Amino acid sequence: MLRVQTQKLDGALICRLEGRFTGKGAEEVRTLVTRCDSKLELVVDLTDVMFIDAIGEEVLLFVKRLGARFVAETSYSRDVCERLQLPLIGKRKSNMQVPGNSDGNGHRPRRR
Repeated sequence: MLRVQTQKLDGALICRLEGRFTGKGAEEVRTLVTRCDSKLELVVDLTDVMFIDAIGEEVLLFVKRLGARFVAETSYSRDVCERLQLPLIGKRKSNMQVPGNSDGNGHRPRRR
């Protein structure tokens, strides 16, 4: 199952993918991004993807050719990006923070 969330933020369209990026779901994402405003920077967040098949990889390469950049914060998503030579963004381009942190960088305050 694939879940897709989109958000416009700071001149970018962020497309967050979650689950299995395969077959028909991947093709639907291809259709979605081709219908989006081409003036927006396209950011695809692969952090919560747990599996990508050959069709999903083909779609990621297509989206790369459109100028997309990618977010990958897990070892699986980073491996996929490295193997397919997808351009990475260092941190999520969003206002989301890790729950319970105080500095916005994912570091929890030390307890003494």
